[in-house]
Amino acid sequence: MDQKKKSTNLLENGQPENHGNGAAKARLRLLHTTDSHMAILPYDYWSDHASDTMGLSRTATLIRQAQAEALAANTACLLLEGGDFLQGNPLGDYLVQIYETARQTQPHPMMAVLNALGYDAATLGNHEFNFGLEYLEKVLKQAEFPVVCANVLSAKGDSPAGDKTLLPPWTVIERPLHTGNAQAGSTQTIRIGVLGVTPPQVAIWDRRHLRGRVRTRDMVEAARAQLPALRAAGADIVIALNHSGIHGRLTAGMAENAGLDLAALDGIDVVLCGHQHALFPGPGLYADGPDGIDAKAGTLHGKPALMSGCLGAHLGVLDLDLTQDDDGRWQVAGHRAELRPTYRRDTGNTPVPLVEEDTEVRALAARSHASTLTYVRQPVGHCAQPLHSYFSLMDNERSVQLVASAQLWRVRELLEEGPLSRLPLLSAAAPFKTGGHSGPEHYTEIPAGPLSIRDLYALYQFPNDLRVVQVTGANLRDWLERSAGQFRQIRPGTTDQPLRDQAFPSYNFDVIMGLEYSIDLSQPSRFDLNGDPAKASHDRITDMRYKGEPVRDDQLFLVATNSYRAGGGGTFAGASGDSVVLSVPESSFEVLRKYVTAHAEIDLPLQDIWQFAPMPGTSVTFDTHPRALAFLDEVQGRKVEQLGQGAPGYTRLRLHL
Repeated sequence: MDQKKKSTNLLENGQPENHGNGAAKARLRLLHTTDSHMAILPYDYWSDHASDTMGLSRTATLIRQAQAEALAANTACLLLEGGDFLQGNPLGDYLVQIYETARQTQPHPMMAVLNALGYDAATLGNHEFNFGLEYLEKVLKQAEFPVVCANVLSAKGDSPAGDKTLLPPWTVIERPLHTGNAQAGSTQTIRIGVLGVTPPQVAIWDRRHLRGRVRTRDMVEAARAQLPALRAAGADIVIALNHSGIHGRLTAGMAENAGLDLAALDGIDVVLCGHQHALFPGPGLYADGPDGIDAKAGTLHGKPALMSGCLGAHLGVLDLDLTQDDDGRWQVAGHRAELRPTYRRDTGNTPVPLVEEDTEVRALAARSHASTLTYVRQPVGHCAQPLHSYFSLMDNERSVQLVASAQLWRVRELLEEGPLSRLPLLSAAAPFKTGGHSGPEHYTEIPAGPLSIRDLYALYQFPNDLRVVQVTGANLRDWLERSAGQFRQIRPGTTDQPLRDQAFPSYNFDVIMGLEYSIDLSQPSRFDLNGDPAKASHDRITDMRYKGEPVRDDQLFLVATNSYRAGGGGTFAGASGDSVVLSVPESSFEVLRKYVTAHAEIDLPLQDIWQFAPMPGTSVTFDTHPRALAFLDEVQGRKVEQLGQGAPGYTRLRLHL
């Protein structure tokens, strides 16, 4: 179907008619983007080639089309951004490096793009804080629209009502509405409240930048406290512009994903979500419909909701039917939600753009894009073996082990001859590019030979810092049990069962270098998807050893990891912020770069750190990119064979346990 014709169908019936009692009816269109992560152009800096699966320069075309549709239908329209727009690729990192020097007088390209497209409001994502408050404040000064956040605080009060927020907690936007009452073409004004929130864990994840300067509060608690003032300011309807996802149940506070919780608040009319990089409504994470979630209708507790993916691959379009109550205030009476993609996949699963790039947006990013390409192509070293992530969720892989080795190397340097050097040192690392929501192109593959800056970004793309935590053997066991939650429970003696829980994020599958251990898939997971303990305790991790000896529960260890994990990210035992014994003011990426540069020639024998416990007569299936077939001989000690095509764009493997 033609993209523009399909999009127009939502408004082509014209304006709603009056109620029988004479109350006016109207429509309001909300356009939503989130989690663009500096993907302004359709370009993958990690692989150094164009990519048709991303880019705000194409989303911009959809935005302008949707705005034109609204204008033609006399429908008011708002454009809103849900956060995580300043970080996420080498372009964002490069801009931080140069922003205080030669380019400091130039507008930040992302702000220039958002201004050019006429955004009406935005909120902060957790990654907005990755580069420090000074950088964030400097960039936000360029915004020609309000940026709101109710739960990031410069001073915390005795109660939420007494908080002093870092940014305005909300804004009220006025729009004229074309109504369908007896006087044809008449207009009335609607006042739309936009309230922003972001995960409170930012104070932990970016502690280096925020300690002593910023506090946070639970998103629901902060929103509840702000709603009376927002309504008193005249807001007819309130939109929760929420940089968090949708938890499958109501939580007890300080949740990372609070979309469902926010929808339960009286006074919230619409919830726009993000952070999870997923799509809502639609088949996906929430298609099974936990209590309060209707993924088909696109509602949370009956209220309209959207989550618009990531990297500019989709534009969320939410059309609201509005009516007036007896006091003359507008309220939501119905809705239609649509997620408009910038590309489709052809019969060979190749991405095909649905729209052209917006020339203005492309021009605004052109200079920074060219400079970034020069930066990421700089050589830094050489590797004797190829590095890839095709099997990293089913087997040991060099791409993960290289990051873990770099962490070990740097921490050993820092702890040399110190009191902590007497404790056993381990290193935890996880894979990042493993397909999933980002599609079958989202894998790492680096040929043997020269390594460049872009190759290192492909191995480690997040701006975390290096941390060391002190844990017990019991903590280590639970840490690995949490990681093993990515696997489904497998029935012994049954063939071709899916290996993975697709909702489990790959960045929570930690491998701990320095240990040897087995994973018994016949047992259920000890933890649920969110890291909460299951009703009964189960043991998937077996035969855990250090230097050949069983690990005792009371044995002490040091674990090199990143600031996200050490600060509680992912909810891992022994990693909650208070166990940190060394904070290294260097990014994990910089540690990796120093390691590769110092060694020049990387020769990385593949270590057999973990394995599945044998289950004779049992096999599982695993989907990966078809290019993985060239590396099947790397799978150690397990029989693996190709089954054929898996999900679109993937090949399916059979792994014999």
